[in-house]
Amino acid sequence: MLEPSKIGPCKSDASGMDEFGYAQTLDRSIGKFASFAAGVSYISILTGVFQLFYFGFSTAGPAYAWSWPIVFVGQLMVALCFAELAGRYPVAGSVYNWAKRLSTGTWAWLAGWLLLLSSIMALGSVALALQITLPQIWSGFQLVGDGTGPYDFAVNGVILASIMIGISTLINAFGVKLMTMINSVGVFVELVAAVLLIAALLWHSVRGPEVLLDTAGFGEEHPLGFFGVFLIAAMASGYVMYGFDTASSLGEETKDPKKTAPRAILRAVTASFLLGGLLLLGGILAAPDLSDPKLGAADGGLQYIVLSVLGGPFGKAFLACIVVAVVVCTLAVHAAAIRMMFAMARDNNLPFSRQLSKVHPTRKTPTVAAIVIGIVAVIPLIVNISQPAIFTILSSISIVLIYLSYLLVTVPMLRRRFLKKWPLKDDGSEPGFSLGKWGLPVNILAVLWGGAMTLNLVWPRPEIYNSVPPFEWYLQWGGVIFVGTVIIGGTLLYRLRIRHRTGVLAEHAALVTPEDSPQVVTQNS
Repeated sequence: MLEPSKIGPCKSDASGMDEFGYAQTLDRSIGKFASFAAGVSYISILTGVFQLFYFGFSTAGPAYAWSWPIVFVGQLMVALCFAELAGRYPVAGSVYNWAKRLSTGTWAWLAGWLLLLSSIMALGSVALALQITLPQIWSGFQLVGDGTGPYDFAVNGVILASIMIGISTLINAFGVKLMTMINSVGVFVELVAAVLLIAALLWHSVRGPEVLLDTAGFGEEHPLGFFGVFLIAAMASGYVMYGFDTASSLGEETKDPKKTAPRAILRAVTASFLLGGLLLLGGILAAPDLSDPKLGAADGGLQYIVLSVLGGPFGKAFLACIVVAVVVCTLAVHAAAIRMMFAMARDNNLPFSRQLSKVHPTRKTPTVAAIVIGIVAVIPLIVNISQPAIFTILSSISIVLIYLSYLLVTVPMLRRRFLKKWPLKDDGSEPGFSLGKWGLPVNILAVLWGGAMTLNLVWPRPEIYNSVPPFEWYLQWGGVIFVGTVIIGGTLLYRLRIRHRTGVLAEHAALVTPEDSPQVVTQNS
């Protein structure tokens, strides 16, 4: 079914947004570095690598580091497809709007729905990373108990994360200029700290890289051997390297977005791979004792290595830079979630769409969406407050939803390539990036990679979904049950209710001059 949007009869703006059926309501002020910084801060190697090093190392030992280049190659295939799309459609809620162009309204809505939920959950899991770092800088940050109680770690983490989300809500609600300014400064600090930290760790190396070829006995009791535990440990790398589409999701607020966004996507994922991989290598080579159980403990990990190798003052200075990275990563994830909610709401594709799509007249940012995202993101934290494995549970579920939403773009894109319908016939403007003859093989690899990783991540293994007591079947299968419920429930919600009213809200519709020919923006259901 086709449903027309409401098109205003007023004068067209010069922003180029009318090409996509929308009026320019957001503040277009983001430059090249800020766009790159948005992608880098979302991926945030200092946040992700330091947050989950302990998990990967405790599961598969030093050889787990091989998961980093493997994940990079797979995600680069996806990023290349996204760069091609960003060169044509740099619109808020990138994945949602791309799926809308490539497939049906149901497919697009589900892509946006899954990415919105995953971003909200990722916001909470990223903010939780403060618990792994702050108490190691100063014990006073352990507000609950002394850290030795069964729930001290999780409860304190939820408190710190909730405070961080509150700060992020205020900054994002104030406007994109403040958010990108803080984000750009934070990313600069993160990049400089990463380079210095890599140099320091490699300088203090006590072993050679051959240690990466030693499985160290890991996987001997697993039915699939080392490969079985390696698949589990790969989650530690898979968790980090996503969110590169953020540069395009901020496209409506970026200058010259069709050229800037694709380059920002590819530069962000490449820079993150290089720096993150060298951090893993440096940490493993510099660790005083690879058999030290603290390396695989949630309150130890890579932070423990840094403090052990570099000493108190210098080590804590680097840990402070990690806190900066966590802060800007939280800001970026929050910003991306806001744009997705805004994009779906202005198409009248969410409950209370008119309120969620409101843009502050002065700050030109979706203030209501910023506040709602902040409030909702705290809920999963509170629900899991008594779960010591809260980090791996939340991060794993959010990654599954991310990979599924990406598949809802790469699969219909591949289908159109096979049907010789990509690029789309109605694309009149010059794209900012094109894969050319490499498009088909890259797209095939992106789909195969996305499908394989989705299966690996949703696999109901107790090591991820029920690693601590009580051991119950519904906890182990919690990821599958949650993801299935979200997909089925979301599809029914759209098909039975939302699709009958979908269409661009009048206040966000493209503005046309009276002499222009009538234009109708449609969406397939």
